[in-house]
Amino acid sequence: MIYFDNSATTQSAPDVVATYDKVSHQIWGNPSSLHQFGEQAFNLLEQSRKQIADLLGASQSEILFTSGGTEGDNWVVKGTAIEKRAFGNHLITTAVEHPAIHNSMEQLKQLGYEVTYLPVDEHGRISIDDLKAAIRPTTILVSVMAVNNEIGTIQPLTEVADVLKDYPKIHFHIDAVQGIGKGIQDMIMNDRVDYVTFSGHKFHAPRGIGFIYARRGRKIAPLLTGGGQERNLRSGTENLPAIAAMAKALRLLLDNEPAKVDMQRQIKERIYNHVKDFPLVTTFSEDNDGFAPHILCFAIRGVRGETIVHAFEEHQIYISTTSACSSKKHLASSTLTAMRIPEDVSTSAIRISLDEHNTLAEADEFNTVFDQLYKQFEKLSSTTADEPAKA
Repeated sequence: MIYFDNSATTQSAPDVVATYDKVSHQIWGNPSSLHQFGEQAFNLLEQSRKQIADLLGASQSEILFTSGGTEGDNWVVKGTAIEKRAFGNHLITTAVEHPAIHNSMEQLKQLGYEVTYLPVDEHGRISIDDLKAAIRPTTILVSVMAVNNEIGTIQPLTEVADVLKDYPKIHFHIDAVQGIGKGIQDMIMNDRVDYVTFSGHKFHAPRGIGFIYARRGRKIAPLLTGGGQERNLRSGTENLPAIAAMAKALRLLLDNEPAKVDMQRQIKERIYNHVKDFPLVTTFSEDNDGFAPHILCFAIRGVRGETIVHAFEEHQIYISTTSACSSKKHLASSTLTAMRIPEDVSTSAIRISLDEHNTLAEADEFNTVFDQLYKQFEKLSSTTADEPAKA
């Protein structure tokens, strides 16, 4: 079995599962309780927080736990809107964000906020000039993803940060769900960045756990109120087993990170170089430093993406259409649509997404199977092209 769908979710690492199991069985106290079991749980909670902070070069107080990327994105967008409402009602994001950002922005529009969606070029990348032109006196937030989850574009985060140095009152948020452990931590943890979203299940931690980096001195309104956990910013009893497991997963992920990133880039390059010259293939993820090392997106014109996915599945190779969040809805890629890719091409797009456990041998196996299936795809594409257009 070859698993090339790591941007959708990753397999929990054995050591991470062991940590989760150990904490579940041995440290079951509520961190808010006063007795020794509660104190033991609280100490582990803060040790986990400190470990994550140290790995990212942050302060312990700047790490806040969430249930994952969707909550983190919602919290930063809506929490900023609530906290800074007296200072403005304008937010800026990009046309290629994850639905957790896009739908949060759309919800705020219904409440009277104004949103600017920055367009992207043929590579899915925003223009800094467009950002500069979009900023208003009423702008309170700029939210830009680090790595596009569909085609792997790395946004110009450093350049965005440089622009926002002249606007210190604007919150700068990065969705780094696809960017952690991919060799761009310096860009993500820039001194001008105020909030960063992370999701544990993207780096071998359990599902349902994540965290945000919240720069000291910045204020954000809570979305969840109640018992006052997470410095009264995110109430709810902490999921301690998952938090401890996530801290372990992050440490394992960042251990020897450059070598892991290099291997993922080699695997991507081997597949990219093999498929790019086939006549029906259109590639969207280039093989250069402007794209993440682990995501490769391409289309086989005339063949639906889900057809390609299931064809590879028969060979026990697991890939996806573009975003896992929209794959079962049979929607065209929002990123490719924003890039003005024709729908008959964008609906043929598939995504390969790697992690540090994939190998060059798996890439070779994929290429061998691709050659076999391409002959079938040629016939299918030809049949589709011959069909009369539907009114």
